[in-house]
Parts: sequence; structure tokens; C-alpha cells
Amino acid sequence: MITQRSISLILETANIVEVIGEYVRLKRTGSNHVGLCPFHNEKTPSFSVSPSRGIYKCFGCGVAGNVSKFLMDHEHFSYPEALRHLAEKYHLEIEEIKSERPEDKAEENLKESLMVANGFAQKFYSEALLNTDDGKAIGGSYFTERGFRDDTVKKFQLGFAPKREDAFFKEATGSGYNEEILKNAGLVSERGNRKVDFFRDRVMFPIHNFSGRVIGFGGRILTNEKNIPKYINTPQSPIYDKSKTLYGIFFSKNSVRKSDECILVEGYTDVISLSQAGIENVVASSGTSLTTEQAKLIRRMTQNVTILYDGDSAGLKAALRGIDILLEEDLNVRVVALPEPEDPDSYVRANGALALQEYISKNKSDFILFKTRLLLNEIGSDPYKKAEAIKDIVSSIAIVPDAIKRALLLKECSSLLSVDEQILISETNKLKRAKFSKEANISRRDAQLVSPDPQPVHDQRTPDGQNNFDLQEKDIIRLLLEYGNEEIETGTGEEKRSERVTKLILEDLKGISFENSLLNKILEEFIEGLKNETIPDQQHFVNHKEKEISDFTIGLVYSPYEISPNWYSMHDIVVTDKRFIFREDIRSSMSHFKRKRLKTMENEYLERMKTSKDEQEINQCQTMVKRLREKRTALAKDRGTVVLP
Repeated sequence: MITQRSISLILETANIVEVIGEYVRLKRTGSNHVGLCPFHNEKTPSFSVSPSRGIYKCFGCGVAGNVSKFLMDHEHFSYPEALRHLAEKYHLEIEEIKSERPEDKAEENLKESLMVANGFAQKFYSEALLNTDDGKAIGGSYFTERGFRDDTVKKFQLGFAPKREDAFFKEATGSGYNEEILKNAGLVSERGNRKVDFFRDRVMFPIHNFSGRVIGFGGRILTNEKNIPKYINTPQSPIYDKSKTLYGIFFSKNSVRKSDECILVEGYTDVISLSQAGIENVVASSGTSLTTEQAKLIRRMTQNVTILYDGDSAGLKAALRGIDILLEEDLNVRVVALPEPEDPDSYVRANGALALQEYISKNKSDFILFKTRLLLNEIGSDPYKKAEAIKDIVSSIAIVPDAIKRALLLKECSSLLSVDEQILISETNKLKRAKFSKEANISRRDAQLVSPDPQPVHDQRTPDGQNNFDLQEKDIIRLLLEYGNEEIETGTGEEKRSERVTKLILEDLKGISFENSLLNKILEEFIEGLKNETIPDQQHFVNHKEKEISDFTIGLVYSPYEISPNWYSMHDIVVTDKRFIFREDIRSSMSHFKRKRLKTMENEYLERMKTSKDEQEINQCQTMVKRLREKRTALAKDRGTVVLP
């Protein structure tokens, strides 16, 4: 278990903009940074990161957290894994409490163990490539034929899996690696009662996650055996999902953001050859049909995708079927078909990077228009085939979320197809209505599956039916979070002294507990902190070990708005920041809270008067109601407000 001191150091050191910026394209706006939310689909950025507070919040879907929570949600790390990742990134040593239970540590570190096993495997395969006879003769020759330089082989950590069926297994277990971990990582499989290497007699391509750690492998066989697949990949594991991975993304992410374009190719060697030639903003789908997760991964870096296809027209037509997923994610998709029989790897090796870049620039075409021309070349004069082609094209246009893009594409396709634009618009609308109706039916069906009377997490209502997440209680917590460690001068003359805001508020609340359990828990931490002379600050609650408290704090303190300096610099208007009037803020909020409390107590006495048959009790209740109203009136006069009975 990581010590609290280490946790604090890690969270204080980690730059939230830098960390999230590796996954989301962020643009500075004032003191915050904004970008497209990685947790839901959106066209307009609503995901905001505050470097001063060390938190993020999406004002579209509501997700919020600190730097460790982002990694937990985005990379599916456990809390310790997220902290270890940050510690490694910022070169921080971790202190650990030795008394952690073994079963807890095993559960939390499962993914870490798989990562470590893959890291060991990568080094084993690289060593086999460079320092064994078969590695040099088979793997080395293959990479040399491909034109890969030594520095490229080292950069992509390429390797060779020996032919002996248990070469890796023996080496790994001999180095202390657990057999079950090796099996779960997809490095070892069972053959009868024996454990054998999953990859044998193949050149190896390590697959890295966004952070640069090895999560799996692709292996290519170099013989011509017909009953053995040319490529095999690591089976799905807790850290590797082929549908959520793009080969080369770790090496290309910075270049993609800088160029604002992602070049998408099919295979490992295409990525490596283009990168070696200096075209680094390239990733590969690794031979799989594109998935929504892969499209979202690209969209976090750029909205512009250029797909580089081999010149084979039959393969090109088949590949185009998967591109609709990119359109659905509102990506700007362009296509380049290389001249037959070239692929990106062979073209760049034969002609160089500059020639390829010039070819891409001259020949890239919008995907819809490219698809239209491709289908028109195949149908000839057959009207039935043309009708089917038009429906195919319109089905892709209907997927495009942006209405302006759709209108422009329909206009262009109308001209290319020699079909009235209004007919294409009508067909597009028909498809969109059908999709909307289908989604609405699914939503209604899902709604019926939800329990009609879900149990609340907290008690949400008071006896009088008011919402228990009381606004006044919430406002007191806001005051403590925002101003708790500020100092206010009290008294006059010789009795004048400075007091912490937390102390003054808690003295004013002495003996009062909050009705809402979550708010009361936060209040108790302030009370305990004051006793120990260690008043918790905002970051304490932002990074709180209890998720509910952390989420509540972030939601409470994070605002998408800030006072612009332009009010003064451009309009000569002075806007007072609330930080300079916090005394009045505290005074006003405490007055509202007290009046609310007095009103609640008054209502309780009035209810007792209605139900009581004891004249003495009724008289006592009347006296208390009178006193409570007098106190409310006095508070209201002080605030300049009117009290209604």
C-alpha cells in the first residue's frame, strides 16, 4: 500500500494538463483548458481542465475528477496503478506500507503484473533477434529486407520468437515469473499437460498503449506453410483489447496533434516504414475492421483522418465498408489509393517520404466523393446497379452528424451521380428518421428494464418533504472549501485579532449537525481538523479516498466561468472577484443557513401545537415560535431582507 506522503507528493507533482493532454487535445481558454470530452460523444468542447485546482470536469456528461481519477476512468487503471504510472512519469520514488494484505495486493496489481510480464517478453524477443543465430538469420534478414535501420528496430522494440516451443516459457519461469500470469498475458498456452510459447518462430511487433507500455504483440511467420496464419496477435486479456488499440499510437500521438492529421494504414510495417522516413503521424488498424473505440481514440487527437490504401481495387472496396464508423464520430475522412501494386511500405521505400507526401497531397479525396467515383466506375450503364450504388452512398452521407457537411456532400454527389439533389435529400432524411425511430425504441425498451423505484444512495428527503441535499448546508460546505484557511480580523482595538474562517464558522455552528449524511461527513472532517490544528484544504477533498466526497467537491468548486480581464482592459469596467468580498459571502450564507434552521424549528413547534392536547405544552410551543420568529426577523433586518410568517 502506498503511503499517504507518497500519494500527496505524486498528486502535487503531476501536471494535470500535461497528463490529460496526452489523451485529449486541449486548448487554453483563460486560466483553464478545454477539449472534446473523451468519455462521451460531443461536437462542441465541454471538457474543462483547471491546472490551478488540479481537476477536470465535463459540463456535458458530468464526469469530474483529479489526475489519478482520469487515468482510472480512461485507462482502466486501479488507484494504485494510476499513482504508480504518475510516479514513473515524474520519476518519483514510492514509499509503501509493508502490512498490506497479500490478497489485496494481488488483486490491485494484476494488470501491473501483466504489463511487467509483457515488458520482460519484449526484452526477451529483442535479445533473441539481436543475439541468437536464428534471430539474426531469420528475423534480422526479414527486417533488413524491409529496409529497417537498427535505430528503427530499437525504437519500435522489434524482436524474434525462437522456434523452440518453450524457449520463452523456460526463460520467464526461470526468472521467477508466475505461470498463471504468463498465461493470462497471452504469452503462454497449454498443450495437453505442457506449457508452450504462444509465439514461436515469428518476427515480433510489440503493441504499446497510449502511455508507451507493452500490452500485447503481433507475430509474423516467415515460412510459406498454408495451414498456419501469417499473423497472430496476443489473445484478449485484462490489458489488451484489439478493438480498442491502434498500432503505433504511442510513437505518433505528438506528431498527430502537431500536424492535426492522422494517417491511417493497415499494417505494422506500413507504420514503421513511414515513421522511419519521417512521416510520424501514422497509426495502423492492424488488419481489423475499424471500431468505434479506435475512431474515438483518433478523435481525441485530431478530427482529420487520411486513410492510405493499397492500390488493389477489390481490397479497397471491401475496406471502404468499415469507414462509416469514422464518419459517425464526425471525423473529416479523406482517402488516398496508391497506384497498383504499391502499399505504403513499398511506395515510401521506392520513392521516399517527400514523393509520398506529394502524392498524398495531390490525390487525397473526401471519402464520400471517393466512394461515389469508385462505385460509378464499376456499375457502367446498369440502372439497377446505379440505384444500389446511390443507396449505398446516401447511407454513408446520412451517418455524417454535421448538417452543413451533409448538405455540401449531397450537392456534390448529386452532380457526380446526375441525380436530382432533392431526391438524395429525401432519401437521406428517410434513413435518418428510421435511425432515430430505432434509437427511440431502444431507449424506451431500456427504460422499461430499469426498476421503477430505485433505492437512493442517501436519504434524499426530510420529514416535511423538502430535498435533503439542503442548499444552505451545501453553501456552508462551499464556504469551508473555498475560504476555510483564509483569515478574518475580528474584534476592535486591543481585542482585535485574526481568526481562520473555519474556526469562526464551526463556532457559529456549534452543536449543529447537517441533515445530509454526505455533507455531515465533510463537516466532521473540518471539525476534526480544527481540533488537531490541521484544517483540511480543498485539495484534501478533491483527492479524497471516498469517491462520493471527491466527486461532490469537484462538482461544487468547479465553475466553467471566470472573470475575464477584458472587462477592464477593453471596456474599463472593474469587476470585483468574489475572493475579495468573501467576508460578505460568509456573512450572507451563514445568515441564510440560520434563518432556514430557525424556520425548520418553528415548523416543528407549530406541528406539535396542532397535535398536542396539553394546554401547557401548547403555551410553551407558542412561546418558542414567538422567540424563533423574533430571531429570524432580527437576522433578516441585519441582511436587509423581508421575513414572511
